[in-house]
Amino acid sequence: MNIYVANINFRAQEEQLKELFQQYGEVASVKIVTDRETGRSRGFCFIEMPNDSEGKEAIDKLNGVAFLDRNLVVNEARPPKGR
Repeated sequence: MNIYVANINFRAQEEQLKELFQQYGEVASVKIVTDRETGRSRGFCFIEMPNDSEGKEAIDKLNGVAFLDRNLVVNEARPPKGR
């Protein structure tokens, strides 16, 4: 399951997010999206969890939870809309 996480503190590191989500199951990957020009975090990331039931539990438990002084917005990722 691919999970979209928004409202991430700009200081957050991929390893910190991985540890947070690993409480609910295996995490295959974490990718914080960065600005192409500055390399600075854009405040959201994608987390891949191979087990859908573990991913849904993580979404249910972590949506709205405070992490590094910001309340996370956690949803199942949707495919990008055509441009």
